[in-house]
Amino acid sequence: MALWITGLVVIAVGAIGFYFMRRTRRELHAMIGTETLSIPELERLRGISDEVGARGGFRKIAEVVGAAHPRPEGPLVAELSKSECVWYSFEVLRQYEDTEYRDGERHTVRRSERVAGHTSWEGYAVIDEQGRTIGVDPNGTGPDGAEQTVSRFEPYQGQQERVELFGIKIPGFLTGNNSSTIGYEYKEWVIRPGRRLYILGEVHDKIGPLVVAKPEGGGHFIISTRTEQELRASREKRHRYLSIGVIAAVVIGAGLVIGGLAI
Repeated sequence: MALWITGLVVIAVGAIGFYFMRRTRRELHAMIGTETLSIPELERLRGISDEVGARGGFRKIAEVVGAAHPRPEGPLVAELSKSECVWYSFEVLRQYEDTEYRDGERHTVRRSERVAGHTSWEGYAVIDEQGRTIGVDPNGTGPDGAEQTVSRFEPYQGQQERVELFGIKIPGFLTGNNSSTIGYEYKEWVIRPGRRLYILGEVHDKIGPLVVAKPEGGGHFIISTRTEQELRASREKRHRYLSIGVIAAVVIGAGLVIGGLAI
């Protein structure tokens, strides 16, 4: 019985791999089928939309390339590294030991839990070589290839009512302050001003100026520090590996199910 159950689990893993394989293929096709447009070209298309009475209703799926540029209010400041940036994300993980009892024996397992974190939602822009800008609405989307500015582990120093992590004060009841706490892991990623970005999304003029954002009707929204060519190559490799994995999982899983039922 255990054999065919294992086979079903393997087939289920293959089904998950198939989902990600199809998603990767759709992303690849979206990049291949979407045109990279300059800011003047997008402004020209928006002008045509205005002429036919659709002011504020311009929508265009496009690829946009340029350097990251701060919003008018100025750059953001990342929470942990205090770096100036247009986007950042950080998290603090508590590493701790948990005691489990299995088969009458005591086992100590190392685990982690997220006790703090934040991803910036503020908009920014990309700027071209002529100094023209187009807004970016990240809407919580994490960029591919963001720079990691913090990767650090600090051992737990003992009992206290509040723990201060890189200037972030966390109440003791959230940190689980007791002898099981091993320490805290800090991670942070940023996009600095001037970083070259490739963006695939929907360009609109709902607020007046052109902004590229996640498509309202569903679709792909990609923000990356890599070039389109690099992204395509990575998607092609991922799709190839997933295809091999899915086929292997189905064949092996089916074999285990048949073998289990035959016993």
